[in-house]
Amino acid sequence: MTKKKTIDTLVDDIYKVFENSKAPSDKDLKLFGTRMAAIVKSRIVEKRSGPESLRLSQIGTPNRKVWYGLKNYDRPPLTGKDRLKFMYGDIVEELLILLIKAADHVVTDEQKEVIVDGVVGHQDCRIDGVITDIKSASSYGFRKFSDGSITHGNDPFGYIAQLSAYTEGQGEDSGAFLIMNKENAELHLLKIDGIDMINAGDRVKELKGLVDAETPPSRCYPDENEGVSGNRALSLNCVWCPYKHDCWSDSNGGKGLRVFKYAKGPKYFTEVYKTPNVMEIT
Repeated sequence: MTKKKTIDTLVDDIYKVFENSKAPSDKDLKLFGTRMAAIVKSRIVEKRSGPESLRLSQIGTPNRKVWYGLKNYDRPPLTGKDRLKFMYGDIVEELLILLIKAADHVVTDEQKEVIVDGVVGHQDCRIDGVITDIKSASSYGFRKFSDGSITHGNDPFGYIAQLSAYTEGQGEDSGAFLIMNKENAELHLLKIDGIDMINAGDRVKELKGLVDAETPPSRCYPDENEGVSGNRALSLNCVWCPYKHDCWSDSNGGKGLRVFKYAKGPKYFTEVYKTPNVMEIT
C-alpha cells in the first residue's frame, strides 16, 4: 500500500515529476487546457468599472487604498503590460496545480468560497488537507518567503492577512504558501500558523468602518527624500497604487504630483525644489 503523501514533501515531489518524466493524467491535462483558455480570454476582455466591494483578498491592503476603492475614485485602466502580468500569475497557479496532482498530492477545495463577518473571498485550494495560497513572485518577493522574513508586520503584499482570513473563516489556525520564483522557477513552501497570523474578524470590522467614512484615513506610506536636492518623491509602495494622484493631490503646493521620466521608469515627486535634469511627463 502506497503511503499517503503530506505537504512537507511537496516541493521535492514536484521537481521529481520532471526528473522521473511522470506525465500528468489525460483527465488533468484536459482540465488544465480548459482553464488556461478561460484565463487567457478573461484577462484579455475583462473590464473594471464601478466601486469596489469589500473582499477578503483586501484585508491586508492599507486602509486609505481600500477607502479610495470603496468610494469609486477613478482608476486608470489596466495597461496591456499589467494584464499580461496578471495573466502570467494566473497561468503559473494553474500550472502548479497540474504538477501537484501529477506528483500524487491531493488538491481539493479549489476556489472555495470563504466568509468572514459577511465579507466573501475565495481561497486557492487545499493541498493534502492544508489551506494553501499559491503565488508567483520576483526574486525580491520570493526571498521574503524563502528566508521566513515575511510576517504580518513585514508583509507589503498583504498575503498573511489574506491567508489568515481563509483559515479563520473555516475555523482553522494554520495554512501554507507555495511560492514560485518567476525568474528561475525555484519553489518554496512556507507554513504559517496562528502565531504569525492576524485576527481576520477584527480586521474585517475595521475595514467595514471605512464604508461610511467621508474623509480618507491617513496616508499608507510617507514620501521620501530624493537625494540631496531637497526634493521628495513617493515611496515604492505608493508608486504602484492606482489612486496615487488623488491621494497626493495636495502635493507640490496643491498642484499634485510631478512626474519625471528616468531610465528605470517614471518617478513621482511630491515636492520639487530643484528640477530634475530629465524630461517631465505632463
